[in-house]
Amino acid sequence: MADSKAAEKPEETAPAPAPAVAAEPAPLPPRWLRVVSRRPFALLALLGLLLWLPGVLSLPALDRDESRFAQSSRQMVESGNWVDIRFGQVPRYKKPVGIYWLEASATELAGLVTGRDDRIWTYRLPSLLGGIAAAWLTMWCALAVTEFEAAFLAGLLMLGSVLLMAESTIATTDAVLLACTLGVQGVLLRLYRAARDDTAVKPSGRLVLWGWAAAAFGILVKFPVVPGVGIATLIGLVAWDRKWDWLSGIRPTRGLALTFLLVSPWLIAIAIQSQGAFFQQSLGNDFASKIAGGQESHGGWPGYYLLLSAACFWPAILFAAPGVALGFARRAEPGIRFLLIWAASWWLIVEAVPTKLPHYVIEAYPPLAILAAMFVLDPRPVKWLTAARWIGIAQFLIGAGLFTAVLILAPVYFGGGMSWPAPAAAGAGAVLVLVALILAILRKQLIALLLALAAMFVFAPSLTALVGPRLDQLWMSERLKAIVASATRPGDPSPAIAGYQEPSLVFALGADVVLANGAGAAEAGAHSGGLALIEDSERGNFLARLAELQADATPVGDLSGFNYSRGRKQHVTVYRVAQLNALN
Repeated sequence: MADSKAAEKPEETAPAPAPAVAAEPAPLPPRWLRVVSRRPFALLALLGLLLWLPGVLSLPALDRDESRFAQSSRQMVESGNWVDIRFGQVPRYKKPVGIYWLEASATELAGLVTGRDDRIWTYRLPSLLGGIAAAWLTMWCALAVTEFEAAFLAGLLMLGSVLLMAESTIATTDAVLLACTLGVQGVLLRLYRAARDDTAVKPSGRLVLWGWAAAAFGILVKFPVVPGVGIATLIGLVAWDRKWDWLSGIRPTRGLALTFLLVSPWLIAIAIQSQGAFFQQSLGNDFASKIAGGQESHGGWPGYYLLLSAACFWPAILFAAPGVALGFARRAEPGIRFLLIWAASWWLIVEAVPTKLPHYVIEAYPPLAILAAMFVLDPRPVKWLTAARWIGIAQFLIGAGLFTAVLILAPVYFGGGMSWPAPAAAGAGAVLVLVALILAILRKQLIALLLALAAMFVFAPSLTALVGPRLDQLWMSERLKAIVASATRPGDPSPAIAGYQEPSLVFALGADVVLANGAGAAEAGAHSGGLALIEDSERGNFLARLAELQADATPVGDLSGFNYSRGRKQHVTVYRVAQLNALN
């Protein structure tokens, strides 16, 4: 191992290092793994495409964040205004512009072939590429502390994790944000090792500035996650070592100047465009509300992410706890210490923040993937390893059970009933899981890892490409779009919508839809005619206001479905409203 081959400088270890695991050569990786690892980046990219592309191309636009990002990016393409961010008729000043630029650019390029800007998969391309970059950069970070084969496995474990799969399949910020975070952390890791290990190569000034550039783009994608992860890691390291002399290596003056140069043009432009409203809403409302309490009912108790890790970090969770046990035993090594503090500091922060969403913890997963990969190739006996192995096995089994249950039960409850592909995929995945568990118990770690990943490659595409698109009860917006398309007449204005106003419906029908309550939808329909989409909770107000206006409305279609954003069933009726002047 890279760190285990060199002794730490005695004068720089404060407090005194804990006893390390006895230095012993790591087992030589199998020849086939050494051969496969010769083309790691191409192989990781190919596997990422095989795992994620089925969902990118098959799943309808999801609520709520994906459709908000995609629709705002679409309006950027349509308006040609690449400074302002709008969703429908209102500004969207919650996040900076980085992801909108990427999604709009991807859609512009794809539009040269498709000629369309309403295909959700074009907005997902930056996330797909960001996920691949995150797997590559996980491997790059790992190369600072371990050999090539373990680094490749670390990238593979990160790529195969459920949470990165989810974020790489939808048009949100987090896959790209993770890649930016890894660009920063990889530089900091190398700087720290170089300061604590005479044999480690100090990163060049150019590489350090690339780290600052990654931080700058991370700020443009979603402030303050990328600098937050780096600062939390630095604070943890300084608290551990009680030394901060190495921090001069980050070149703060040049780095901050570069960051300002990259970030300030858009910040100045949006400040002028929004007259300061962007900063008030993004920092004063969105960010502050997440810190102060559970925003939009997304609260949770500390321990939330630990409970979710069995599913979100599956299948790497099988080796996460043993990897942490190994890392703790080797914490005297600078690189291993960095990984432990990176994972622990960010995990503790997101557990402490009142607002909790599953993806907030993803920046803590790469160091755990690296430690897990190192354990797989070097499962040396350390303290608490037996308990850690059984914890990993239990978590892995829970995650596998959830995957199997979703594949079998989702079509029953939200689709047209079970068909043979779902149970077949569930059965095949379950067999792979069972064999992987047996091999893990028998301490055949590498083969268990490969079979666990194979199970993921069965479960995930089956869910996203075979089962997911057929869950009709969940895709209310797509079904409403079809009803509207069949009922629309030439000259109709954009529909009015009341009650069911999910962002996916705005993406499906366009930015000009009228979002109103029942009475407002009646007034819009009576004034302009056309269609009105009325959910049952607003139906009474809609019909009452029509009666007051002496306007007529005729139902032309309806549907029922499950609104997963609100967690309840809803029924929507599509009306054709007669324009008042046409009646007169």
